[in-house]
Formats: sequence, structure tokens, C-alpha cells
Amino acid sequence: MADPAFEQLSLRDLRILQVLLRECSITRAAEVLETTQPQISKRLAYLRSQFGDQLLVRNGHAMQPTAKGLEVAPQLKGLLDTADGLQADARVFEPATSDRLFGLLVTDVGMVRFLPPLLARMAETAPRLRLRAVPLGSWQIESKLESGEADLALGAFPRAASHLRRQKLYSDGYVSVVRKEHPRLREIRSLPGFSTGRHILTTASEIGHAAHGQVERAISAKIAPSNILLRVPSFLAGAIVAAQTDGIATLPENLAASVAAPLGLAVFKTPLQLPRIEIAQYWHERFHRDAAHRWLRAVTFELFGERRRHKQALR
Repeated sequence: MADPAFEQLSLRDLRILQVLLRECSITRAAEVLETTQPQISKRLAYLRSQFGDQLLVRNGHAMQPTAKGLEVAPQLKGLLDTADGLQADARVFEPATSDRLFGLLVTDVGMVRFLPPLLARMAETAPRLRLRAVPLGSWQIESKLESGEADLALGAFPRAASHLRRQKLYSDGYVSVVRKEHPRLREIRSLPGFSTGRHILTTASEIGHAAHGQVERAISAKIAPSNILLRVPSFLAGAIVAAQTDGIATLPENLAASVAAPLGLAVFKTPLQLPRIEIAQYWHERFHRDAAHRWLRAVTFELFGERRRHKQALR
């Protein structure tokens, strides 16, 4: 049975409480809910009066839920899941007039790969819609999708919870890039030359590029530690450094295609057998029936799905 205090609260108050209990931070809750810290503080004071409990208390510089806060958290989830389901069934979405803000969980690769085409499509068919790119660690996907802080996760996330809904968009391979004036441009296209070159190695598994681990290990196995010029946690940073040094960076093929010309990079086939990665869109069951969400998923698949890519290849 839900706590009686819930009966006196609006859905907005319940949503604020849910975010506060999850984030344990007034500042972070204000960012997630796109409001001000004073507004969140005011609603927290009201929530405390309704529940007759502090709900969250200071612990040094952080906040932590009280026993009451921990008790009501799962009840909140059930109530809000039900409310979201009812609203999704009744809600009509008009992309031409909606000003909804969509949150997308993306890596640095995803920001370059997905955001420009999505924004271009929105400018044509849904000019008032807005996007917010949410950086992530691969362990954060489920909580951010479940809470509604993000609508979709776009990328390669093999560790994502199995109960999340997903749709494959395409598979991506790897290529290597160097500056066009690289002194060993011909040599490094062969495995011996590649192995003795100086490398900028992306170690991105802890910031959302979990699928990159196999590729990272395969490259490291062929390169002496002394030939690793730099390790960076970002493919985009690796490409920028390669453009200004004699380092070799190995990147997802679609990212290389996007940045090679602007950065003055030469692209060549990596002389190693590297696994391909599966790129998908992920979302939570809570929003599966939401009309706006369905529209966003359909547009994303239309722009990036394999069927579109196959049609383009046949032209």
C-alpha cells in the first residue's frame, strides 16, 4: 500500500522526490528537472512537511536518504510508472508544434555521428523540438533511461541491462588515421610498419565505449609499450592529436569519415583483423508506448538504420 502522504501530492512533487532520492543532491536534481535550486529546496521543504520526515539529510558535503526516504522510493517508482503508462496511452504528439526536450545518452563519437543529422531533420519537420546530449558511463544507462533523464541511448553498449529495449541501427568497423603529411604514410599501411609506428591509443571502456575493449586489446598486442605515444579516453581527442603529431589513431569508421576532411587526416585500412561493433538505440519499457518517444525512435532508425544505408549503397 502506498504511503498516505502520496494522496496530497501532485505528480510533479512525486517526480521531484524521486529525482532527489536518486541523485541525493539539490543541485543535480535542479539540473535534471531543468529548474532552479531554490525551487527544488522549496518543494523539498513541502515534501518534508507532508511526510513528517526529513527524507534526505546532510552527511558531510553530500545528502543521503533517511529510512523513510528509502521506504518510499520503490512506492514512488510504481506510482510514477503507472502514471507514465496512462499518460503515454492518451497523449497526442504533434512534432511540428511540440517544444519537447529529448535527452540522448551518447559518447563523444555519438555526438559527432548522431546529433548533426538529427538536428537537420528536426529543423525540417519539428523546428521547436530540442536535444540535450547527456555524457555517460556505460554503467549509467539503465538508471538514466528509467528515470526519464534520457530518452534514448545511442551507441555500442554490450553491458546494457538485458531488459532494456533495443534496436540495431548498423555495425561499424575501424580504420586508422594520420595527418596527411605523415613521413611514414606508405609504410604504416602494412602490419610491420603499423606495429613500429607511434600510436595514440583510445582507452575508452570506462566512459561509455565498453564495446571498444576487444579492439583496444587487439591493437595493444601488436604494439610495443614504448610505441604508445599517448593514451586518451576519447576517440575525438585522439583524432585531433593525430592531426597535429606523427601519431596513428585508430577510430570507428563513421567517426573517421566525419572528421577526416576538417582535420586534414589521411584514412587507411587498419592492417589488423579487428571486430566490428554493433550500434543500437536503447530505451526503457516505461516510454515504449509514448507517442513522442515512438516518433524519435522512428526518425533515428530512418536516419541511421541499416535499411537506409543499404539503399544509399545501391544508388
